[in-house]
Amino acid sequence: MFKNRKIILGIAFLLLSLSVNAQQISVNSLRYWTAPDHTRLVFDVTDSVVHQVFLLDNPVRLVIDFNNSHLSKPLTQPPKNHPLFVRVRSAVRNKQDLRVVVDLTTAVRPKSFSLNPSKNKSHRLVVDLFPKPSALTTLSAKKGVQPLTTTKTVKQQLREIVIAIDAGHGGEDPGARGPRGTQEKKVVFDIAKKLAALINKKSGMKAVMVRKGDYYIKLRKRMEIARAAKADLFVSIHADAFKNAKVKGASVFTVSNRGASSEAARWLADHENSADLVGGVKLADKEDMLATVLMDLSQTATKEASRNIAGKILKNFKRIGHLHKQNVQKAGFMVLKSPDIPSILVETAFISNPDEERKLRSRKHQTKMANAIYQGLVSYFEQYAPSNTYFALNVKKQHVISRGETLSGIAVHYGVTMKAIKTANALASTAIQVGQVLRIPKG
Repeated sequence: MFKNRKIILGIAFLLLSLSVNAQQISVNSLRYWTAPDHTRLVFDVTDSVVHQVFLLDNPVRLVIDFNNSHLSKPLTQPPKNHPLFVRVRSAVRNKQDLRVVVDLTTAVRPKSFSLNPSKNKSHRLVVDLFPKPSALTTLSAKKGVQPLTTTKTVKQQLREIVIAIDAGHGGEDPGARGPRGTQEKKVVFDIAKKLAALINKKSGMKAVMVRKGDYYIKLRKRMEIARAAKADLFVSIHADAFKNAKVKGASVFTVSNRGASSEAARWLADHENSADLVGGVKLADKEDMLATVLMDLSQTATKEASRNIAGKILKNFKRIGHLHKQNVQKAGFMVLKSPDIPSILVETAFISNPDEERKLRSRKHQTKMANAIYQGLVSYFEQYAPSNTYFALNVKKQHVISRGETLSGIAVHYGVTMKAIKTANALASTAIQVGQVLRIPKG
Protein backbone atom coordinates (compact mmCIF):
# COMPACT_ATOMS: atom_id res chain seq x y z
CA MET A 1 0.00 0.00 0.00
CA PHE A 2 2.78 2.43 0.98
CA LYS A 3 4.73 1.48 -2.11
CA ASN A 4 1.75 2.20 -4.35
CA ARG A 5 1.29 5.58 -2.67
CA LYS A 6 4.94 6.48 -3.38
CA ILE A 7 4.47 5.53 -7.02
CA ILE A 8 1.31 7.66 -7.27
CA LEU A 9 3.04 10.62 -5.63
CA GLY A 10 6.02 10.23 -7.94
CA ILE A 11 3.79 10.24 -11.01
CA ALA A 12 1.95 13.31 -9.67
CA PHE A 13 5.20 15.24 -9.18
CA LEU A 14 6.35 14.23 -12.66
CA LEU A 15 3.09 15.44 -14.22
CA LEU A 16 3.31 18.68 -12.24
CA SER A 17 6.88 19.21 -13.45
CA LEU A 18 5.86 18.57 -17.06
CA SER A 19 2.94 20.98 -16.65
CA VAL A 20 5.22 23.73 -15.31
CA ASN A 21 7.72 23.20 -18.15
CA ALA A 22 4.90 23.20 -20.72
CA GLN A 23 3.74 26.54 -19.40
CA GLN A 24 7.19 28.07 -19.53
CA ILE A 25 7.72 30.89 -22.00
CA SER A 26 10.27 30.19 -24.69
CA VAL A 27 12.75 32.91 -25.69
CA ASN A 28 13.43 32.07 -29.32
CA SER A 29 15.69 34.75 -30.77
CA LEU A 30 17.31 38.14 -30.29
CA ARG A 31 17.68 40.95 -32.84
CA TYR A 32 19.57 44.24 -32.67
CA TRP A 33 18.49 47.61 -34.11
CA THR A 34 20.30 50.94 -34.12
CA ALA A 35 18.48 54.29 -34.43
CA PRO A 36 19.93 57.81 -34.19
CA ASP A 37 18.73 58.36 -30.62
CA HIS A 38 18.61 54.86 -29.15
CA THR A 39 19.61 51.22 -29.59
CA ARG A 40 17.06 48.41 -29.48
CA LEU A 41 17.04 44.75 -28.44
CA VAL A 42 14.09 42.63 -29.58
CA PHE A 43 13.45 39.21 -28.04
CA ASP A 44 10.97 36.92 -29.80
CA VAL A 45 8.97 35.08 -27.12
CA THR A 46 6.03 32.68 -27.15
CA ASP A 47 3.87 34.80 -24.83
CA SER A 48 3.84 38.00 -22.80
CA VAL A 49 6.55 37.64 -20.21
CA VAL A 50 6.99 39.11 -16.73
CA HIS A 51 10.48 40.56 -16.67
CA GLN A 52 12.88 42.91 -14.88
CA VAL A 53 15.50 45.11 -16.49
CA PHE A 54 18.37 46.74 -14.59
CA LEU A 55 22.02 47.79 -14.88
CA LEU A 56 25.18 46.66 -13.11
CA ASP A 57 28.43 48.63 -12.89
CA ASN A 58 32.15 47.81 -13.14
CA PRO A 59 31.90 46.68 -15.88
CA VAL A 60 28.67 48.09 -17.29
CA ARG A 61 26.12 45.33 -17.90
CA LEU A 62 22.46 45.22 -18.83
CA VAL A 63 20.51 42.45 -17.08
CA ILE A 64 17.14 41.15 -18.29
CA ASP A 65 15.42 38.58 -16.05
CA PHE A 66 12.64 36.56 -17.71
CA ASN A 67 10.25 34.95 -15.21
CA ASN A 68 9.31 31.30 -15.82
CA SER A 69 11.18 31.20 -19.12
CA HIS A 70 13.80 29.21 -20.93
CA LEU A 71 16.05 29.68 -23.96
CA SER A 72 15.10 27.58 -26.98
CA LYS A 73 18.51 28.07 -28.65
CA PRO A 74 21.63 30.21 -28.18
CA LEU A 75 21.03 33.92 -28.67
CA THR A 76 22.61 35.73 -31.62
CA GLN A 77 25.71 37.67 -30.63
CA PRO A 78 25.94 41.39 -31.54
CA PRO A 79 27.89 42.38 -34.66
CA LYS A 80 31.63 42.75 -34.16
CA ASN A 81 32.74 46.28 -33.29
CA HIS A 82 29.19 47.24 -32.31
CA PRO A 83 29.35 50.70 -30.66
CA LEU A 84 27.34 49.61 -27.58
CA PHE A 85 27.09 45.82 -27.28
CA VAL A 86 30.11 43.63 -26.49
CA ARG A 87 28.58 40.19 -25.97
CA VAL A 88 25.46 38.42 -24.67
CA ARG A 89 25.37 35.69 -22.00
CA SER A 90 22.53 33.70 -20.49
CA ALA A 91 21.92 31.36 -17.55
CA VAL A 92 19.13 29.56 -15.72
CA ARG A 93 18.05 31.34 -12.54
CA ASN A 94 16.00 29.90 -9.64
CA LYS A 95 15.67 26.66 -11.68
CA GLN A 96 12.80 28.06 -13.79
CA ASP A 97 13.75 31.63 -14.72
CA LEU A 98 16.13 32.93 -17.40
CA ARG A 99 18.73 35.67 -16.96
CA VAL A 100 20.27 37.39 -20.00
CA VAL A 101 23.30 39.63 -19.46
CA VAL A 102 24.51 42.06 -22.13
CA ASP A 103 27.99 43.50 -21.72
CA LEU A 104 28.01 47.19 -22.70
CA THR A 105 30.67 49.70 -23.65
CA THR A 106 28.99 52.56 -21.79
CA ALA A 107 26.19 53.36 -19.34
CA VAL A 108 22.68 53.70 -20.74
CA ARG A 109 19.12 54.41 -19.67
CA PRO A 110 16.92 51.32 -20.37
CA LYS A 111 13.23 51.21 -21.17
CA SER A 112 11.30 47.99 -21.88
CA PHE A 113 7.86 47.08 -23.17
CA SER A 114 6.00 44.13 -24.69
CA LEU A 115 4.49 43.88 -28.16
CA ASN A 116 1.58 41.59 -29.04
CA PRO A 117 1.65 39.41 -32.16
CA SER A 118 1.06 41.21 -35.46
CA LYS A 119 1.08 39.85 -39.02
CA ASN A 120 3.91 37.32 -39.09
CA LYS A 121 5.45 38.46 -35.80
CA SER A 122 5.15 36.61 -32.49
CA HIS A 123 5.06 38.13 -29.00
CA ARG A 124 8.11 40.35 -28.46
CA LEU A 125 9.92 41.92 -25.56
CA VAL A 126 11.57 45.18 -26.60
CA VAL A 127 14.37 46.86 -24.63
CA ASP A 128 15.36 50.35 -25.78
CA LEU A 129 18.65 51.80 -24.55
CA PHE A 130 19.06 55.57 -24.51
CA PRO A 131 22.34 57.46 -23.92
CA LYS A 132 22.81 58.78 -20.41
CA PRO A 133 23.43 62.55 -20.04
CA SER A 134 27.08 63.34 -19.53
CA ALA A 135 28.30 63.99 -15.99
CA LEU A 136 28.90 67.65 -16.80
CA THR A 137 25.38 68.11 -18.13
CA THR A 138 23.90 66.33 -15.10
CA LEU A 139 25.93 68.45 -12.66
CA SER A 140 24.92 71.66 -14.39
CA ALA A 141 21.27 70.65 -14.35
CA LYS A 142 21.39 69.89 -10.61
CA LYS A 143 22.93 73.26 -9.84
CA GLY A 144 20.54 75.08 -12.14
CA VAL A 145 23.44 76.17 -14.32
CA GLN A 146 22.74 76.67 -18.00
CA PRO A 147 25.58 76.08 -20.48
CA LEU A 148 26.99 79.33 -21.81
CA THR A 149 26.22 79.99 -25.47
CA THR A 150 27.39 82.77 -27.70
CA THR A 151 24.75 84.22 -30.01
CA LYS A 152 25.17 86.58 -32.90
CA THR A 153 22.58 88.72 -34.54
CA VAL A 154 22.97 88.31 -38.26
CA LYS A 155 21.04 89.64 -41.17
CA GLN A 156 18.56 87.09 -42.52
CA GLN A 157 20.19 85.12 -45.28
CA LEU A 158 18.87 83.08 -48.15
CA ARG A 159 18.33 79.42 -47.34
CA GLU A 160 17.79 76.12 -49.10
CA ILE A 161 14.38 74.54 -49.61
CA VAL A 162 14.24 71.55 -47.25
CA ILE A 163 12.42 68.35 -48.22
CA ALA A 164 11.84 65.77 -45.46
CA ILE A 165 11.73 62.28 -46.98
CA ASP A 166 10.04 59.62 -44.88
CA ALA A 167 10.63 56.00 -45.93
CA GLY A 168 7.69 54.15 -44.39
CA HIS A 169 7.94 51.45 -41.73
CA GLY A 170 11.42 50.16 -40.80
CA GLY A 171 13.05 47.95 -38.19
CA GLU A 172 10.54 45.68 -36.48
CA ASP A 173 7.82 46.92 -38.83
CA PRO A 174 8.55 45.54 -42.33
CA GLY A 175 5.32 46.86 -43.80
CA ALA A 176 3.62 44.87 -46.54
CA ARG A 177 5.23 41.84 -48.20
CA GLY A 178 5.09 40.82 -51.85
CA PRO A 179 4.48 37.28 -53.18
CA ARG A 180 8.26 36.80 -53.45
CA GLY A 181 8.77 38.04 -49.89
CA THR A 182 9.86 41.57 -50.84
CA GLN A 183 9.57 43.84 -47.82
CA GLU A 184 7.96 47.25 -48.21
CA LYS A 185 10.40 48.88 -45.78
CA LYS A 186 13.36 47.98 -48.00
CA VAL A 187 12.06 49.07 -51.41
CA VAL A 188 10.66 52.37 -50.15
CA PHE A 189 13.96 53.11 -48.39
CA ASP A 190 15.78 52.52 -51.69
CA ILE A 191 13.41 54.90 -53.50
CA ALA A 192 13.77 57.46 -50.70
CA LYS A 193 17.58 57.40 -50.99
CA LYS A 194 17.37 57.89 -54.76
CA LEU A 195 14.97 60.81 -54.28
CA ALA A 196 17.29 62.37 -51.69
CA ALA A 197 20.24 62.10 -54.09
CA LEU A 198 18.29 63.91 -56.83
CA ILE A 199 17.22 66.68 -54.45
CA ASN A 200 20.72 67.18 -53.07
CA LYS A 201 22.08 67.61 -56.60
CA LYS A 202 19.61 70.43 -57.24
CA SER A 203 21.01 73.86 -56.44
CA GLY A 204 19.01 75.52 -53.67
CA MET A 205 17.41 72.31 -52.38
CA LYS A 206 18.29 69.95 -49.54
CA ALA A 207 16.93 66.53 -48.54
CA VAL A 208 16.55 65.31 -44.95
CA MET A 209 16.00 61.57 -44.50
CA VAL A 210 13.54 60.98 -41.65
CA ARG A 211 14.97 57.53 -41.04
CA LYS A 212 18.53 56.89 -42.16
CA GLY A 213 18.61 53.14 -41.69
CA ASP A 214 16.57 50.05 -40.91
CA TYR A 215 14.88 51.06 -37.65
CA TYR A 216 11.37 52.07 -36.66
CA ILE A 217 10.30 55.61 -35.79
CA LYS A 218 6.92 56.40 -34.24
CA LEU A 219 4.58 58.31 -36.52
CA ARG A 220 4.43 61.51 -34.46
CA LYS A 221 8.20 61.41 -34.11
CA ARG A 222 8.47 61.48 -37.92
CA MET A 223 6.50 64.71 -37.95
CA GLU A 224 8.71 66.12 -35.22
CA ILE A 225 11.87 65.29 -37.18
CA ALA A 226 10.51 67.15 -40.20
CA ARG A 227 9.59 70.16 -38.07
CA ALA A 228 12.98 70.20 -36.36
CA ALA A 229 14.59 70.30 -39.81
CA LYS A 230 12.34 73.27 -40.73
CA ALA A 231 11.09 71.29 -43.72
CA ASP A 232 9.17 73.03 -46.50
CA LEU A 233 7.63 69.71 -47.56
CA PHE A 234 7.13 66.25 -46.02
CA VAL A 235 7.05 63.27 -48.43
CA SER A 236 6.17 59.83 -47.02
CA ILE A 237 6.90 56.91 -49.36
CA HIS A 238 5.06 53.57 -49.15
CA ALA A 239 4.06 50.54 -51.23
CA ASP A 240 0.41 49.47 -51.05
CA ALA A 241 -0.99 45.95 -50.60
CA PHE A 242 -4.34 44.23 -51.02
CA LYS A 243 -5.71 40.69 -50.69
CA ASN A 244 -6.54 40.67 -54.42
CA ALA A 245 -3.19 40.29 -56.19
CA LYS A 246 -4.60 41.81 -59.40
CA VAL A 247 -5.04 45.26 -57.84
CA LYS A 248 -2.29 47.62 -59.00
CA GLY A 249 -1.24 51.22 -59.52
CA ALA A 250 0.25 54.22 -57.77
CA SER A 251 -1.64 56.71 -55.58
CA VAL A 252 -0.88 60.02 -53.91
CA PHE A 253 -2.61 61.10 -50.68
CA THR A 254 -3.05 64.28 -48.69
CA VAL A 255 -4.66 64.55 -45.28
CA SER A 256 -8.46 64.45 -45.09
CA ASN A 257 -10.37 67.43 -43.70
CA ARG A 258 -11.46 65.34 -40.72
CA GLY A 259 -7.90 64.23 -40.01
CA ALA A 260 -6.62 67.79 -40.25
CA SER A 261 -9.37 69.12 -37.96
CA SER A 262 -8.74 66.49 -35.29
CA GLU A 263 -5.02 67.24 -35.31
CA ALA A 264 -5.66 70.99 -35.09
CA ALA A 265 -7.84 70.43 -32.03
CA ARG A 266 -5.09 68.33 -30.47
CA TRP A 267 -2.49 71.03 -31.09
CA LEU A 268 -4.66 73.72 -29.57
CA ALA A 269 -5.51 71.59 -26.54
CA ASP A 270 -1.96 70.45 -25.88
CA HIS A 271 0.08 73.15 -24.14
CA GLU A 272 3.38 71.83 -25.49
CA ASN A 273 2.11 71.78 -29.06
CA SER A 274 0.35 75.13 -28.79
CA ALA A 275 3.69 76.71 -27.94
CA ASP A 276 5.08 75.65 -31.32
CA LEU A 277 5.20 77.97 -34.28
CA VAL A 278 2.34 77.50 -36.72
CA GLY A 279 2.51 79.57 -39.85
CA GLY A 280 5.16 81.71 -38.15
CA VAL A 281 2.80 82.72 -35.32
CA LYS A 282 3.14 81.57 -31.72
CA LEU A 283 -0.22 80.39 -30.40
CA ALA A 284 0.47 79.91 -26.69
CA ASP A 285 -0.30 83.52 -25.76
CA LYS A 286 -3.36 83.94 -28.03
CA GLU A 287 -7.01 83.78 -27.02
CA ASP A 288 -8.76 80.53 -27.94
CA MET A 289 -10.80 81.99 -30.80
CA LEU A 290 -7.84 83.82 -32.35
CA ALA A 291 -5.61 80.76 -32.01
CA THR A 292 -8.26 78.64 -33.73
CA VAL A 293 -8.53 81.11 -36.64
CA LEU A 294 -4.76 81.30 -37.04
CA MET A 295 -4.50 77.51 -37.00
CA ASP A 296 -7.26 77.26 -39.61
CA LEU A 297 -5.50 79.76 -41.87
CA SER A 298 -2.23 77.87 -41.54
CA GLN A 299 -3.87 74.54 -42.33
CA THR A 300 -5.79 75.95 -45.28
CA ALA A 301 -2.55 77.10 -46.92
CA THR A 302 -0.80 73.85 -46.02
CA LYS A 303 -3.57 71.67 -47.45
CA GLU A 304 -3.70 73.71 -50.66
CA ALA A 305 0.05 73.36 -51.17
CA SER A 306 -0.17 69.62 -50.43
CA ARG A 307 -2.91 69.11 -53.03
CA ASN A 308 -0.95 71.11 -55.61
CA ILE A 309 2.25 69.10 -55.15
CA ALA A 310 0.37 65.78 -55.00
CA GLY A 311 -1.37 66.58 -58.30
CA LYS A 312 1.92 67.27 -60.05
CA ILE A 313 3.46 64.02 -58.81
CA LEU A 314 0.39 62.01 -59.80
CA LYS A 315 0.68 63.31 -63.39
CA ASN A 316 4.29 62.17 -63.50
CA PHE A 317 3.35 58.71 -62.20
CA LYS A 318 0.85 58.38 -65.02
CA ARG A 319 3.71 58.62 -67.52
CA ILE A 320 5.63 55.66 -66.07
CA GLY A 321 2.94 53.22 -64.98
CA HIS A 322 -0.62 52.47 -63.99
CA LEU A 323 -2.54 54.73 -61.58
CA HIS A 324 -4.72 53.10 -58.94
CA LYS A 325 -6.77 56.31 -58.72
CA GLN A 326 -6.80 59.11 -61.27
CA ASN A 327 -7.16 61.86 -58.67
CA VAL A 328 -5.35 62.84 -55.49
CA GLN A 329 -6.81 60.88 -52.57
CA LYS A 330 -7.53 62.02 -49.02
CA ALA A 331 -7.03 60.00 -45.84
CA GLY A 332 -6.33 60.51 -42.14
CA PHE A 333 -2.74 59.26 -42.20
CA MET A 334 -0.97 60.40 -39.03
CA VAL A 335 2.22 61.44 -40.82
CA LEU A 336 0.26 63.90 -42.99
CA LYS A 337 -1.32 65.85 -40.13
CA SER A 338 1.32 68.49 -39.49
CA PRO A 339 -0.58 71.82 -39.57
CA ASP A 340 2.39 73.87 -40.74
CA ILE A 341 4.18 71.62 -43.27
CA PRO A 342 2.68 70.62 -46.63
CA SER A 343 2.62 66.81 -46.52
CA ILE A 344 1.94 64.06 -49.03
CA LEU A 345 1.98 60.26 -48.88
CA VAL A 346 2.99 58.35 -52.00
CA GLU A 347 1.90 54.74 -52.58
CA THR A 348 4.40 53.82 -55.29
CA ALA A 349 2.65 50.60 -56.34
CA PHE A 350 0.93 47.47 -55.00
CA ILE A 351 3.68 45.21 -53.68
CA SER A 352 1.03 42.48 -53.45
CA ASN A 353 0.78 42.47 -57.27
CA PRO A 354 3.48 40.15 -58.74
CA ASP A 355 4.24 42.45 -61.71
CA GLU A 356 4.48 45.56 -59.55
CA GLU A 357 6.54 43.72 -56.94
CA ARG A 358 9.01 42.86 -59.71
CA LYS A 359 9.17 46.52 -60.76
CA LEU A 360 9.67 47.69 -57.18
CA ARG A 361 12.66 45.38 -56.90
CA SER A 362 14.20 46.90 -60.05
CA ARG A 363 16.73 49.70 -59.48
CA LYS A 364 15.77 51.17 -62.84
CA HIS A 365 12.11 51.40 -61.89
CA GLN A 366 12.97 52.74 -58.42
CA THR A 367 14.90 55.54 -60.15
CA LYS A 368 11.88 56.28 -62.35
CA MET A 369 9.63 56.54 -59.29
CA ALA A 370 12.10 58.79 -57.47
CA ASN A 371 12.45 61.01 -60.53
CA ALA A 372 8.66 61.32 -60.91
CA ILE A 373 8.38 62.55 -57.32
CA TYR A 374 11.38 64.84 -57.76
CA GLN A 375 10.09 66.46 -60.96
CA GLY A 376 6.71 67.05 -59.34
CA LEU A 377 8.06 68.86 -56.31
CA VAL A 378 10.57 70.88 -58.38
CA SER A 379 7.71 71.94 -60.66
CA TYR A 380 5.80 73.13 -57.60
CA PHE A 381 8.66 75.10 -56.07
CA GLU A 382 9.44 76.72 -59.41
CA GLN A 383 6.07 78.40 -58.94
CA TYR A 384 5.88 78.72 -55.17
CA ALA A 385 9.44 78.91 -53.81
CA PRO A 386 9.55 80.77 -50.47
CA SER A 387 10.91 84.26 -51.06
CA ASN A 388 13.85 83.79 -48.64
CA THR A 389 15.35 80.84 -50.54
CA TYR A 390 18.14 80.53 -53.11
CA PHE A 391 15.64 78.69 -55.26
CA ALA A 392 13.37 81.72 -55.44
CA LEU A 393 16.30 83.95 -56.35
CA ASN A 394 17.67 81.79 -59.16
CA VAL A 395 14.64 80.16 -60.72
CA LYS A 396 13.02 81.66 -63.78
CA LYS A 397 9.73 82.52 -62.18
CA GLN A 398 6.58 81.55 -63.96
CA HIS A 399 3.15 81.23 -62.44
CA VAL A 400 0.28 79.14 -63.81
CA ILE A 401 -3.05 80.66 -62.81
CA SER A 402 -5.22 78.38 -60.67
CA ARG A 403 -8.94 78.73 -59.95
CA GLY A 404 -9.73 81.48 -57.45
CA GLU A 405 -6.46 83.38 -57.81
CA THR A 406 -6.25 87.12 -58.37
CA LEU A 407 -3.48 89.28 -59.80
CA SER A 408 -3.21 91.19 -56.52
CA GLY A 409 -2.86 87.95 -54.53
CA ILE A 410 -0.15 86.69 -56.88
CA ALA A 411 1.72 89.98 -56.57
CA VAL A 412 1.63 89.77 -52.76
CA HIS A 413 2.84 86.16 -52.84
CA TYR A 414 5.90 87.00 -54.93
CA GLY A 415 6.59 90.34 -53.27
CA VAL A 416 6.18 92.41 -56.43
CA THR A 417 3.67 95.00 -57.57
CA MET A 418 0.71 94.34 -59.85
CA LYS A 419 2.07 96.98 -62.20
CA ALA A 420 5.37 95.10 -62.52
CA ILE A 421 3.54 91.87 -63.39
CA LYS A 422 1.33 93.66 -65.92
CA THR A 423 4.35 95.26 -67.57
CA ALA A 424 6.31 91.97 -67.70
CA ASN A 425 3.35 90.23 -69.36
CA ALA A 426 1.99 93.12 -71.46
CA LEU A 427 -1.37 92.93 -69.67
CA ALA A 428 -3.88 95.69 -70.44
CA SER A 429 -5.91 94.95 -67.27
CA THR A 430 -5.90 92.87 -64.10
CA ALA A 431 -8.11 90.20 -65.70
CA ILE A 432 -6.49 86.72 -65.70
CA GLN A 433 -7.65 83.23 -66.73
CA VAL A 434 -7.20 79.75 -65.27
CA GLY A 435 -4.23 78.06 -66.93
CA GLN A 436 -2.65 81.33 -68.06
CA VAL A 437 1.14 81.46 -67.55
CA LEU A 438 2.60 84.66 -66.10
CA ARG A 439 6.23 85.73 -66.02
CA ILE A 440 7.10 87.02 -62.55
CA PRO A 441 9.64 89.85 -62.51
CA LYS A 442 12.20 90.24 -59.75
CA GLY A 443 10.95 92.11 -56.71
